[in-house]
Amino acid sequence: MSARRTAWWFLSPALLVLGLFFVLPVIAALALSLTDYDLYALADIRNLRFVALQNYWDLLHRPLFWSALGNTFYFVAVGVPLSIGASLASALLLNSPLARIKPFFRTALFAPVVTTVVAVAVIWRYLFNTKYGLVNYGLAELGIHPIDWLDDPHWAMPTIIAFAVWKNFGYNMIIILAGLQAIPADLYEAARIDGASAPRQFWHITLPMLKPTMLMVAILTVAGYFQLFAEPYVMTEGGPLQSTISVLYLMYEDGFKWWNLGVASAVAFLLFVIIFVVTMLLLKLARRGEQVDGASP
Repeated sequence: MSARRTAWWFLSPALLVLGLFFVLPVIAALALSLTDYDLYALADIRNLRFVALQNYWDLLHRPLFWSALGNTFYFVAVGVPLSIGASLASALLLNSPLARIKPFFRTALFAPVVTTVVAVAVIWRYLFNTKYGLVNYGLAELGIHPIDWLDDPHWAMPTIIAFAVWKNFGYNMIIILAGLQAIPADLYEAARIDGASAPRQFWHITLPMLKPTMLMVAILTVAGYFQLFAEPYVMTEGGPLQSTISVLYLMYEDGFKWWNLGVASAVAFLLFVIIFVVTMLLLKLARRGEQVDGASP
């Protein structure tokens, strides 16, 4: 038996599971997005009709979809840089000589990742409560008027972004920390001998060596943040004035609140296309940056 055939035999159980629980549901959802599958079709399959691309056309002419898409892009545009910045800063902290307290910091900074999103979101909801929240209590002690964090359209999304950054930065921190520890120490030693300061070492050694790691972190974070759902679902229920409704939240409402499963499937595939396009743009920008670096003397 050839080595290739042996490899396929070992891979076949995993491929079977992926095909059964991932590929087939994706194909079924794509087919569902081309129908008007709703509560009536759920009761009697004979009510199901093939509508081709009508669901997609209706979504593109639906103001709520564009509002949800704008909220999602706002969340990604602000939250991703903040999350990656917090992850990088934390990784640099853990990579510094902290002696015996390094395990404590590693555990404390990674702890939010392993907490349950819903449970912690409920706690944050109480912390940012307008009347008895701890955050407004601290602001009152400083002489600042209370802020309606979750019921003001101007503050609701920034509050959710702050929660998402706190909740998720620890995951990327571990990845970046691994990248930092893979950088040869000889580079820093040679830079110190040449008289390079710590900021110059960071800009000319750390960041260039971390480019592949940062690209992977950026792609993972962008893809994850486009799938915003749990935070607004628990903290604001899409409000106030639909200022925190996301594309995934809209899909949930269409599919599981109004039982328009065909429309919900169309929303899901539009979101997939958006994530795919943004990911390709990130990869293209990364390749262009590598070409510029390679062409520079």
